[in-house]
Amino acid sequence: MLKQNLQFKLSQKLSPQQIQLMKLIQLPTLAFEQRLLEEMNENPALETGKDEEEVFEKDEFDNNDEYEDYEGSDNIEAEDINIDEYLSNDETPDYKLQTNNYSDEEERENPFASPVSFHQDLINQLNTFILNETDREIAEFLVGSIDDMGYIRRTVQDIVDDMAFTQGIYTDEKNVERMLHVIHELEPSGVGARDLQECLLLQLKHKTPNQDIALAIDIIENQFEAFTKKHYDKLLQKFAISQDQLKKTIHEIEKLNPKPGGSFTGNNKITENIVPDFAIRINDGELELTLNGRNAPSLHVSKDYQEMMQTYKESRDKSNSQKDAVQFIKQKLDSAKWFIDAIKQRQETLFVTMNAIMHFQQEFFLDGEETSMKPMILKDIADMVGLDISTVSRVANSKYVDTPYGTKLIKEFFSEAMKNDQGEDVSTLEIKKILQNVIEAEDKHKPLPDDQLAEILKEKGYPIARRTIAKYREQLDIPVARMRKKI
Repeated sequence: MLKQNLQFKLSQKLSPQQIQLMKLIQLPTLAFEQRLLEEMNENPALETGKDEEEVFEKDEFDNNDEYEDYEGSDNIEAEDINIDEYLSNDETPDYKLQTNNYSDEEERENPFASPVSFHQDLINQLNTFILNETDREIAEFLVGSIDDMGYIRRTVQDIVDDMAFTQGIYTDEKNVERMLHVIHELEPSGVGARDLQECLLLQLKHKTPNQDIALAIDIIENQFEAFTKKHYDKLLQKFAISQDQLKKTIHEIEKLNPKPGGSFTGNNKITENIVPDFAIRINDGELELTLNGRNAPSLHVSKDYQEMMQTYKESRDKSNSQKDAVQFIKQKLDSAKWFIDAIKQRQETLFVTMNAIMHFQQEFFLDGEETSMKPMILKDIADMVGLDISTVSRVANSKYVDTPYGTKLIKEFFSEAMKNDQGEDVSTLEIKKILQNVIEAEDKHKPLPDDQLAEILKEKGYPIARRTIAKYREQLDIPVARMRKKI
């Protein structure tokens, strides 16, 4: 019998430069500094400060004004690779950073309280577990995949692929599942769940067992749909229990936290200091953008290591021990050069991306009025700077900008467009805010279904379809009307 099999293989392997670059781009300033320290400790061929004999050509890692005429460099190439499927397909624009693109020393030392400390708290907890290097890398990647509400909303296979393509970590689903069990031991209980059902089960199984808890686990595990739809008659019949028993059990379930990460965004959040990655100032009516100078360290390859390499080349007697030593030296020199190239391209990518965002939202940055915020999606900026959408996303999701109106997370400037009844484009951020206000003011004994919400917003000048209301409501983490009802 003839059998046909279709197999796909990843034939393109990622270079160390590509992996370095994508890891570095997503790091904010403080995390970047920590990564720099780690690299300096691991690689003695990498040194800070200005090299007196200019190891590199002057325009290799210099910040002089002559960069205005810069037309190219040894960029980290990622040709023929789609970043969404593999890593990066970016062709970084020919651009060099100038001296006045960096903030002054005084500006660098003003930390701000960051509300984004949830993930760091989880990492701190991970440090109490004894894990080997590979398991720790997997666990830390899983923590990075947890959203602000405490969920991992990706399949295990997607996580395996993403670790291979973006981090150079090659593992399988079995190991990821094993590390997920470790994540599920972290606090708050329920963190790292893939869906609401798993989140509630994790919390119930961490409680002291009793009759009500056992029944609650049985309901969530085996009759979750009936529970979510509030089909209480079906539950009474299925488990042959009294109404009082069901009421006590439901009360136990209602005490659980459906958003285990949400507590870190309230008043009791743990805060950590962050340093804005960019600063925008208004000078004579013009916007000026600076990249925090801490993102532009002065690095060069060790002169001593280069001299050792040169000595070996000139030596006639090349013993095996010398060959082993020179192989080590070459590896460290290559690694240092790769790291410097990655940092240089990281600077270029960060600056051109934020510069495009600043000009796109120029009206807002000049007057500070949120109503001046224009609808803007990742593709708008990607098209302006010639980068991949995924690269722009990495910049927007993890970086802060210090503006005359406060320090803001860059991703807050992105929103889709929607037309009002006047035919004008308005930001979906504005519409979501109005929708949220309407739902907060509703009678919780008779919550408004999506079609009624659509009618109310239409009366307010926003003709939006019911399915769009449902989409915005889900993005705001607001449940359907039935689940908002109070007994």
